[in-house]
Amino acid sequence: MDFTPTEEQAEARDLAGRIFADLAPHERLAAADTGSDPELWKALCGAGLVSAVEELGLLGLVLLLGEQGRTTAQMPFAASCVYGVLAVSAHGTPEQRERLLPGIGDGSVVVTGALSATVAPTLPGAHAHGELTGMVPVVPWLRDATHVLIADASCRLWLTPLTEATRTDPVELTAPWSAGRLTLDRAPAQPLGGQDAYADVVATARTAFAGLQAGVCAGSLARAVAHTNAREQFGRPLATRQGVQLRAADAYMDTEAIRVTAYEAAWRRDAGLPYATHALTAAWWAAEGGQRVVHAGQHLHGGAGADPDHPVHRHFLWGRQLDAYLGCGSEVLQELGELIAGGE
Repeated sequence: MDFTPTEEQAEARDLAGRIFADLAPHERLAAADTGSDPELWKALCGAGLVSAVEELGLLGLVLLLGEQGRTTAQMPFAASCVYGVLAVSAHGTPEQRERLLPGIGDGSVVVTGALSATVAPTLPGAHAHGELTGMVPVVPWLRDATHVLIADASCRLWLTPLTEATRTDPVELTAPWSAGRLTLDRAPAQPLGGQDAYADVVATARTAFAGLQAGVCAGSLARAVAHTNAREQFGRPLATRQGVQLRAADAYMDTEAIRVTAYEAAWRRDAGLPYATHALTAAWWAAEGGQRVVHAGQHLHGGAGADPDHPVHRHFLWGRQLDAYLGCGSEVLQELGELIAGGE
C-alpha cells in the first residue's frame, strides 16, 4: 500500500485548502445559516476541482474532502462527487457520461444520493426508462440538487432529475446540509449500472464521508489545541495540564485512525482491489472515533464549546451528523461482521 498522493492529487488538495481557507471563514458560514454557499461552490467548480475527481480517483477526493471538513464549508461537494462524478463515470453508459459529467464538473448539475430509501420503481413495459413513486424522508443537499441517485427496494440504482413529478420540502438536520424530503409521483428515471453498482456506490460514499469526517475532526482538534494553548488557568496554559494533554492525544489518535482507514479503502478502490470491508472499517472509525473527537473538541473549550455561535460547535454538529450518515457505528459493525463471517 502506498498512500502518498500523486503530484496532481497533492496540488489539488493544496488548492482546495486555499479556497476553503479564503472563502469559508466562520463568519461567512454562520451567515449562510442552514443553506449552502453558492459563491464558494462556483469558485470550487471554476477551479476545476469537481471535474478533476474523475482523474484524481477516490483517494484524491478523500484528500479534498479532508480540506473541506477542516472548515465545514457548506456545499454539496462530497455528494455531487460521490453520487455524480464517481458513480456516473464508473457505472454510467457512454451516453450518460457524455451528457452528465460536463455539467456535474462545472456545477450546473448537482447530484445527491437517497440510498437508504425504499422506493418501488414502476417500469413502463419494455422501455429502458422507468418511473419512480415513493417518498424519501431525508436527503442531504436536496435543496441544491438537480438530480437524485435513488436505490429501490431491490438495491437497483436510478438517476432521476428533479422535475414537476418530484416535490421537495426543506428538512433540518443536525448539521446545516441543505436537506429536504423528496416525494416522487411517477418521476422519470434512468437505471445506473447493474446489480453490483449499489454496493460499489455505498462503499465509495462511506469512504468519502469518512475522509470528510477526518477533516472535521482535524479542524475541531486544531481549534482545541489553539484554545488550550492560549487560555491560562492559575498562571499556566490549559495545554500544560496532563488531563488536557491526554484528552487531546486520544482525539489525535482517533483522527489518524479515521484518516488512515479512509486512505486505505480509497487506495484499494482506485487500484481495482476488493474494498467493501475496508470501507466499512473506515465508516466505523468515522462514526465511533469521530463522535469522540468532536465531543473532546467541544469539552476542551469549556463552556464556550457549547455556544452554538462558537466555531467549534459547527465541527460538533458535522461530526454528529456524519456519525449517523450511511449507518451508525453499531449498524456498520454488524454489516462488517456479516461480511467477514461470509468469507469476504
